[in-house]
Parts: sequence; structure tokens; C-alpha cells
Amino acid sequence: MVNTRVPAENKPVARVLPLLGLAHLDRPFDYLVGNDQDADAKPGVRVRVRFAGRLVDALLLERVTRSEHQGNLRYLERVISPDVVYPESTARLVESLTARYAGIRSDLIRLAVPARHARAEESETDTPWERLGPTTEPDLSSWSAYVHGESFVDAVLAGTTARAAWQIAPGDDWAAALAALAVKVVRDGGGALLVVPDQRDVDALETALRELVSAKQITVLTASLGPQARYRRFLSILHGQSRLVVGTRSAAFAPVADLKLAVIVHDGDDNLVDPRAPYPHAREVLTTRSALEGTSLILAGHSRTAETQLLVTSGWAHDLVASRDTLRARMPLIRAAADSDFELARDPLARSARLPMVAFEALRRALDRDEPALIQVPRKGYVPTLACGNCRAPARCRHCNGPLGLPSEGQDRGGVPTCRWCGRPDPRHRCGECGSVKLRAVVLGAQRTAEELGRAFPSTRVVTSGGNKVVDDVGHRAGLVVSTPGAEPRVLGGRYGAALLLDTWALLGRQDLRATEETLAKWTAAATLVAPRAKGGEVIVVADPGLPVVQSLIRWDVVGAAATELAQRGEVRFPPSVHMAAIDGAGTSLDTFLEITDLPAHAEVLGPVDLPPGVNLPGEYDERRHGPAQRLLIRTPLGPRSELGAALRAGLTARAARKDDLPLRVQVDPVHIG
Repeated sequence: MVNTRVPAENKPVARVLPLLGLAHLDRPFDYLVGNDQDADAKPGVRVRVRFAGRLVDALLLERVTRSEHQGNLRYLERVISPDVVYPESTARLVESLTARYAGIRSDLIRLAVPARHARAEESETDTPWERLGPTTEPDLSSWSAYVHGESFVDAVLAGTTARAAWQIAPGDDWAAALAALAVKVVRDGGGALLVVPDQRDVDALETALRELVSAKQITVLTASLGPQARYRRFLSILHGQSRLVVGTRSAAFAPVADLKLAVIVHDGDDNLVDPRAPYPHAREVLTTRSALEGTSLILAGHSRTAETQLLVTSGWAHDLVASRDTLRARMPLIRAAADSDFELARDPLARSARLPMVAFEALRRALDRDEPALIQVPRKGYVPTLACGNCRAPARCRHCNGPLGLPSEGQDRGGVPTCRWCGRPDPRHRCGECGSVKLRAVVLGAQRTAEELGRAFPSTRVVTSGGNKVVDDVGHRAGLVVSTPGAEPRVLGGRYGAALLLDTWALLGRQDLRATEETLAKWTAAATLVAPRAKGGEVIVVADPGLPVVQSLIRWDVVGAAATELAQRGEVRFPPSVHMAAIDGAGTSLDTFLEITDLPAHAEVLGPVDLPPGVNLPGEYDERRHGPAQRLLIRTPLGPRSELGAALRAGLTARAARKDDLPLRVQVDPVHIG
């Protein structure tokens, strides 16, 4: 059969990126554009091409007059849709993040561009935002409580690139403040994008926004959306209809037209890190967009991460914090009560309810005022793990080094300690640190704590929230609420009269670089739900008052805590004071990867070491054949963000060309190092 197709008269060569997910094929290829495809084959559209004998999806990157390829070119099979789903702004973002994270463009495109749904293209997505419903003039007065808050708002509304680390003051309605600013930006003709960690925060923002605009004027992007709804909303954003976007981590890629304001809330939350390669963090996506597009950016939270503090210290962003007078007026009274065996022994209330006297009295005062009281415990459940009763070292299984706990049927009845990994009982456990045979509960859990409090406060309702049973809100009346971090219910029409932070040493004692940072974040999130001191609100943290993190909470000095954390990371040369990559794989694969990778100057290789407990390689891996998986850490001084990632990406490309098919995971600046 004779091919009668004729190339387009103008720029007949299309450079396309096949979405193959392979490092060595992550580059443009040239194809011919037929004359019948000329109108639809625009840069950024989806196309179908024949590659290595099979049809694959691709994105058209650009059209040029001639190709540098010496052989014959194939024609595009077809243009899938005339919609430009990969605009230039998204392409620049993906290119930057690919170099930053040593990634493959098709993996990032999968996050930025949802799968096509033909029926969604039939929906009306061109209606101007202003015609979708009435709007209310937002009240921006809440920003006046922050030093330079009014100046920051003025800069955002004027279209100036302004970046701030916003420390939410105790009791402040962050959702209402952000909603007011975002709506004002959109009413003035710009676009606003707000990214939060989870559905609860999405609901809070959506509720606040509906006080100012109609439901049709709010575009929500979350993982719970079906393919059709997600693609329809993506098209409405792409066509400029949706200019007010709220969502979880993948929403950070949303191609909002004329984006003037981007917001990320609680950037220390693990939910903001994508669990698939190349593991981008929504904070990094938005900071990159701010730099590329000149967008104003707010990094909001009750506490502050070391990464955000680095942005402030470097001058890239600035502080947006309340004055000390404002903090004193809004924060509850915060005190520390030592959780020592001596205190528990001499206090009869502590023995019955695991509470020091000062904590018991704080709960009693809140209940007497007919106000609810919050008790935060680190974990859900019922005696999850055990520790040495003498030195508090975690009780570990002698066979697999897993944590020991009590089976549910044995709790309260002297059950045999059992490994939570391999299931082996250990009736004769002896501490590997001090040799003691005594055991104690590391974290008694929300369920057990609720039962103990029920006995200590008879005739008082007790609500538990956490795990699979998260309570959204409770009434403003007497009651005890036992919650895990992040699951604290809101109080309708008021705030908690008191809050207790229990088992704090279990949080602080975790073997994790971010243990202190994450603990302070959990504490401040709970404390901000409590009434101010002037109204009797008080928070009791059951921990050693001399700990720096406890003093930071008592003074509500989250900025100082972040600065200290950053300085300590710098002393030991850990992120974010350096760039670091974690590379997991078989020992032979790691050796080969280092040989073929040209690392930057001054790069330092640490390891290899065993993978952290509970971490496995992706895909199928035969440990008996290839040996235990190991981890390498590569550390480089701070500099261009893409230098380390680009070097690792080149190494991955060379590795793919060698057809080394053993699993290898590369994470640049991972949240958890091990």
C-alpha cells in the first residue's frame, strides 16, 4: 500500500516525548506531522506514536522546520486530543524537578497531568470564574495581628513576589485567613492554589471558602476523585475557568492561570511527599513554581520545619509571626509535669489514671466549667509496644529485633510479651542494655487511656478519635476527648478548656532525625485548640521541663526551635544544611552505580548500611540470591539544587542502558533518612 500522507507545510517535524518510564529513553524523538494533523498538533497536546513496533502515548513538545535525524521519520499516528495539557509552564516545572530529584519526566508528568477521560472533554469548562456565582468581599483584618502582615497582604495583592513563613498564632482560624486572602486575589483577576496534607484540612478550607464564594467557584483536587471528575476539573483549570484551587499534594502541579498566590500548610506532614518515584515534596514543587513563575508563596503552620527555616535564614522568604503580646493574649497557660517513677509513686491519682496531680486538676477545672478537655496520646490502640522497666530501652525480639508488645487478648491479664513482627512469644525477656527483666508499656494507646480516664472521672463522657475512627467535632460541653496526633476533633462553638500531652518521651525518643521537630508540631497543633489563658485554658505536657523542646512549647517559640534544629542539623551535616540522596539496592547494584556515576565535586559517600526497619525495595527482590538490600547516603554541600540530582539521573540513565534490572531506589533529600 502506497503511503499518500503529506507533511505539513509549516514546521513539519514534531519533537515528542514518549511516556515510557525508562531513564535511557527519557528524551525527545522526531516525527513527521501530517498535513491533516497540522491544526491540532500544537506543543503540549497528547499524541499517539509508533515506537519500537508498538503504539505508545506521548506529548508533543515542539515543532521545528527540520530534524537532525539522518534516517526516515515516521508520521504521528494521531493527535489524541487538541487540548494543550502540557503547557510551557508545566514543562519548565517538570524539567526543573526532574533534575532536582534525579527523576524521569514521564513519572512527574503522571503527577502533573491526569489520565485523559473522553467524556470529561464534553463538559463545559470555559465559563468565566466570575459568572459561576456571587462572591462576598473578604475580611483581611486577621492578618493585622502579625508583624508586617498588612504589608505582606498588600504585596501579594499588588502582584509582587512575596514569600513568607507564616507561624499561625494560637487559636487563629488559619483556614478563614487563607480563604479571605485567596478570594481577594482571585476577585482581583489572579489565581490562587492552596495545598494541604489531608482531607480534613481540605474540608476546613472548603468550608471557609464557601462563606465567601459559591461552591462552583471552588475547585477541589484530592485522591478520592474518580478519573472523569479529576480530568474535568483539570481541564477547567487549564481553560481558566477554575482559578481558586484547593487540594492535596498532587494539586501542587495544577496549571492555574496567572497564579498569584500559592500556599502550603503544615509542610512537615509526610502526606505531602509522593510515595512514588521520584518522591517529590509538594513544598519543593511550590517553591520551584514560585521561583519560575514569580508567584507569591505562604508556608503556613503552627510550627516550622528546618527546611522552611533555611528559606528564611537564606533570605528567600521572610518571617510572618505574631508579636509577643499577641501570643501571650492568645495562648493557653502551658506547664510541664515530670513523668518520673517517683512522682507516679507518691501520687495516688497518677497510679490510677497515669496522670500527675497537676494534670488531673487541670482536667477537673475544665470539666467544672462545662468545657471539654483534650488528651493527646502518641498512638491508637491498647499497649502497642513495651520497653525496659528500668532504663526504658525499647523491648526487642531476640529473633528478628522487632518490637515486643502484648497481644490484645492478653492485655490486663498478664499476657506474654510477643513480637509484633514475627509473632514469637518471649516470656523470659531480658533487656539488652541493662539486663533488667522488668517491662513497662511504652505507649498505652488511646483506647487504654480512655478506659483509665473513665474510671478516674466517673459519669463523664469519654470520646476517642484516631485510627479508623476519626471524630470531626465535639460539642462545647463537659467531656474528655482522647485523640492521637492529627485526629483531634474541633469544638463546635468554642475551644477546649484544657489539654494533656501524654507519653511524650515515646515521641521524643524515636530514632529519627525529625523526632523533635515532629513532636513540637504535634504539640502545637493540639495546644492551639485550647482556650487562651485569660479564659482558663491550660495545657499540661507530661515531660521533663528542662528539655529545650518543652521550653519552646511553654514560650511558644517555634521560630527559635526551628533555628536551633537547623543549627544542629548543620553541625552533623544533615539535611537541609546539605543535599543528601539515599540509594537503596543490592550491594552489587550499589557498587556498579557508584562506578558509572560521575558524582559532583566534594560529594561524600556514607555506607552502605542495612535498610531501616520496615523499609523494603520496590518490586520483586530475591534476598536469598542477591543478599540483604543496603542503603548508601551521598552528601554534598548546599549549592545548585539540581547538581546532585542531575548527576544521579545521568547514572540511572547509564545503568538502564546496561540493562541492570535489579530494583534500585534513589531519593534526593528524603524526609526520613533512617
